[in-house]
Amino acid sequence: MSEPRWFRVLRVVGLTGLALFVLVPLYVMVTSSIKPLAAVQDRFEWFPDEITLQPFVDMWSTVSLATYFRNSVVVATGAAVLSVAIAVFAAYAISRYRFRGRDTFRIVVLSTQMFPGILFLLPLYLLYATIGQVTGIALHGSQIGLIITYLTFSLPFSIWMLVGYFDSIPRDLDEAALIDGAGPVRALVRVVLPAARPGIAAVAIYSFMTAWGETLFASIMTDSGSRTLAVGLREYSTQTSVYWNEVMAASLVVSIPVVIGFLFMQRYLAQGLTAGAVK
Repeated sequence: MSEPRWFRVLRVVGLTGLALFVLVPLYVMVTSSIKPLAAVQDRFEWFPDEITLQPFVDMWSTVSLATYFRNSVVVATGAAVLSVAIAVFAAYAISRYRFRGRDTFRIVVLSTQMFPGILFLLPLYLLYATIGQVTGIALHGSQIGLIITYLTFSLPFSIWMLVGYFDSIPRDLDEAALIDGAGPVRALVRVVLPAARPGIAAVAIYSFMTAWGETLFASIMTDSGSRTLAVGLREYSTQTSVYWNEVMAASLVVSIPVVIGFLFMQRYLAQGLTAGAVK
C-alpha cells in the first residue's frame, strides 16, 4: 500500500525541520570557532568575513584544557569500566539465579532512577568529608571520588539494562558449559559475555557519556587538579570578557573523540538498547 501524498510531504517537512534543528547550532559553533573574538561579539553573520584558526591555538593556554581533558578521560573511562564490571556480575546473578529478595532488589535498583541526582549531592559531600577526616582518604577533590559518585547513578541503570539482555540469552548456553565442566564464572566469561557484547557496549557507552558531560557533581566534588572538561570550559568566561570563539573551538575539539567512539559503537548500542524487548 502506497503512502498518501500528504504523509510524504509531512515527513519531508518534519525531517527537514529536525535536521535544521540539529545542524544550525553546529554550524554556528563551527563558524564562531574560526572568527576573531571581536567578530563573534559583534552582530551575528551567517558567513564570516575573516577566518582565523588562532582560537584553536589560544584555547590551550587560556585555560588548562589539556589537564581537564585528561581528567575527563580518566574519570569517564574509570566510571565506564567499573560500571560494566560490577553490572555484569550483578545482572548475571539476578538473571540466572533465584534467591530470596531477588525481585525486591530489582525494584530497589530501578527505583533509584526516580530520584533526581541533586538529592545525593549533599549526602555524598558529607560522606566524603567524614571519610577524609576519619581515615585520611581524600575522596573529595579526587578522581577516584568522582568515579565513585558517577557509579551511584550509572550503575543501577546498567544493572537493569543488562538483566534484560541476559534474560534474552538462552540458558542452554550456560548449562552446556556447566556440563562440560566449567564453573559459573568461567561459563559467564567464556560463553555468556561474548554473546552479550552489544549489551555490554551499550552499558559502557551510557556510563561513559553520563560521566563525560556531567557538571553538577563535577563542580562540587572536584578542585583545580581534578576538574573535568564540563566544568573547566566555564573558565573561558572571565569578569571582563567571554572568549566565545575559544569556547566554541574547545567544544569542537573535546567532542571529536566522543563522536568517533560513538560512531564506531553505534551498532552495538542499538542492539543493546533493544535487547530483551522481544523474547
